[in-house]
Amino acid sequence: MIETKQKAADPCVMVIFGATGDLTKRKLFPALYYLAKDGFLPENFAIIGVGRQELSGASFRKQIISDLKSFIGKDVDRKLVKWFEDRTYYTGGDFDDDKALFSDIKNLLDEVTNTHEIPKNYFYYMAIPPFLFSNVANKIVKNGLGKQDEGFWRRFIFEKPFGKDLESAKKLNSELLEILEENQIYRIDHYLGKETVQNILVFRFGNSIFEPIWNRNYVDHVQITVAEDLGVGTRGGYYDKAGALRDMVPNHIFQLITLTAMEPPVSFEADAVRDEQAKILQAIQLFSPEDVLNKTVRGQYDENEINGESLKAYRDVENVPANSNTETYAALKLSIDNWRWAGVPFYVRTGKRMPKKHTTILIQFKKAPFMLFRDTEIDHLTTNRIVLHIQPDESITLHFGAKIPGPLVKMGTVDMDFDYSEHFGETVSTGYERLLYDCMVGDATLFQRADMVEASWCVVSPILDVWEALPARNFPNYKAGTWGPKEADELLESDGHKWKNNID
Repeated sequence: MIETKQKAADPCVMVIFGATGDLTKRKLFPALYYLAKDGFLPENFAIIGVGRQELSGASFRKQIISDLKSFIGKDVDRKLVKWFEDRTYYTGGDFDDDKALFSDIKNLLDEVTNTHEIPKNYFYYMAIPPFLFSNVANKIVKNGLGKQDEGFWRRFIFEKPFGKDLESAKKLNSELLEILEENQIYRIDHYLGKETVQNILVFRFGNSIFEPIWNRNYVDHVQITVAEDLGVGTRGGYYDKAGALRDMVPNHIFQLITLTAMEPPVSFEADAVRDEQAKILQAIQLFSPEDVLNKTVRGQYDENEINGESLKAYRDVENVPANSNTETYAALKLSIDNWRWAGVPFYVRTGKRMPKKHTTILIQFKKAPFMLFRDTEIDHLTTNRIVLHIQPDESITLHFGAKIPGPLVKMGTVDMDFDYSEHFGETVSTGYERLLYDCMVGDATLFQRADMVEASWCVVSPILDVWEALPARNFPNYKAGTWGPKEADELLESDGHKWKNNID
């Protein structure tokens, strides 16, 4: 039995399409477990898994509960696991079948809501390929399961990628908005479930010492890095159709940019926050073909050997063509054309097979005037920076200079670190907890709106067009386990800057 508290979400049923997939067992069920453990799930709650496989409800429960116990480990609460087991159902069939599968879902929803005394509030999680989004949503609505009436709600969560370019994103938005209201659509980006990402707004707007200097008068440039130490693993077939730019920039990285650069919203209401995020996306200067050649870099990793371990090249991965032109690394120099950020470059990069896994936002401040220190032992001043560490460790670092003790005026560098786990205690999280909870309570703040999605693709599509028209001639161009191609370093060096690689 869950101890229900005031903060618990509305009683509801979660319907997962693609329930037999990896996402469900690795992220969704563990996230629901942690929400329940902390009292965020209501007592009147149930889950219906929907997949293509013809499984019995008992078989699905047995597998999903086994996976959940394995994920949670030795600290698993067996009473809580049993609670989930009693509230988990399944039905399988052909997603294209208007009658059989969706009739089964309708009957199962009736059974579940009656058994567990749940009001007819449903949310549908689309853990399925994007090309199925509008088709499945349409069938849900067609079968009378998507309409919001009599005070009950229906919400739809769509996993990324939301389109593969501007045209496909517009088409998908149009198809969904023909059958659903915008307030029913939740375009999910699990990066926004990270505590440090959510804390950006509190850090900026809740502390009077930071907001006054968060602009072009004090900030020299911004660096955003999303680095992964692993390759593409078994996802070669999918990844070769996507690439680093599509996979990471229009969603994860642009979300980080908007939270870093946005103006103060009038409130923390969902649309107030998203209005300001949309303004930033619309203010990013679009790339001309010449800009793409001068302000973007793409790379693909080659084989390498590190500490006796052989790392194979991207082109040697299963289901990847031997002459693949897909980038596993992308770096961009972005300009935000508004008053606050005029003249401040935003450098972003993302890549596979880099030396370590980390996601950081680095705010580099301008140098202080040197004149006061001209006749001292100090030959250069430490530049200040703030680093927001998103993953794997969630923390914030302030880098500044201080006098070294002694009779001479010498300066050393100092880092002041705030670590979430040390200060607030270790919190186990998948990154999906906050997002699932927000959907259940109807808070869309951390989910992208249609105009945000399309504004993101407006920036990315011109780059994709040039890259597809002019295939890279030098792939592979960086060794696995390194920080990317030399052209990415040159992108910053031409402005007198350097990537900050070691900022732990």
